Amino acid sequence: MTDRDPPAEARTLTTVQHAFDVVRALEELDGAGVTELAERLGMSKSAVYSHLTTLREERFVVKDGHTYELSLGFLLLGEYVRNRHQLYRHGKRELEGLAEETGEYAHLATEQHGLSVNLYKVRGEKAVGSDYQTSKLQRPDFLHFSATGKAILAHLPEERVHRIIDRYGLERKTEHTITDRDALFDDLERVRERGYSTNDEEEVKGLQAVGAPVRDATGRILGSVSVSGPVNRMREPEYHDSVVEHVTNAANVIEVNVNMADTATELPTFD
Repeated sequence: MTDRDPPAEARTLTTVQHAFDVVRALEELDGAGVTELAERLGMSKSAVYSHLTTLREERFVVKDGHTYELSLGFLLLGEYVRNRHQLYRHGKRELEGLAEETGEYAHLATEQHGLSVNLYKVRGEKAVGSDYQTSKLQRPDFLHFSATGKAILAHLPEERVHRIIDRYGLERKTEHTITDRDALFDDLERVRERGYSTNDEEEVKGLQAVGAPVRDATGRILGSVSVSGPVNRMREPEYHDSVVEHVTNAANVIEVNVNMADTATELPTFD
């Protein structure tokens, strides 16, 4: 969450950029041959082949006939990164309990590079939208239209929120998406006042969500949790209040777990 945009004068390596272009193209195309990649990227076939050969030697690309695909090496790296993240380590069990208690989809998210990254999702027994929720685990997303995203934005420094909006804008997903900067800041103020965020069909028509922030002992935002479900259930007052209670309680328990773990590392030791 401390990531900042690199300065304009920062040097970059073109070869590394091109290698990642190849990786992303293989993801978007779900595998491809040299010619298709070259046309997609506007690179020569020889350059694409060199990148593919290097990635294959490093075991991040596999070849099936004339088609190159991303290897499971990325899965292993991803699991390593996720398991090191304190929000995932201390939030995984609580999220599973949240999905069981509500029966809906429960979400654990954080922010990096001004975008939302889903660390974990758990499907409750009556949850809807499995394909959509699974796809969200595979890509970053904007922060302004989800309950997890707004819970995070509400507790970032105002200057940083402005920079995020300047960079990514406020894309409209549905007729209910907040696309006005002032209106979004008004909504974020309400999030801080009541302690939870809402997504009222702002991302997907017919879907509503409730989210809550997770912060460390200094108040720094680490991420957020949320529960989403169909509006016919989520708008029922008693059910909505119950979801809010479950979500905010889960966020609080995760905060305690994180802060206790941080405190444990500060304990004195015997010589």
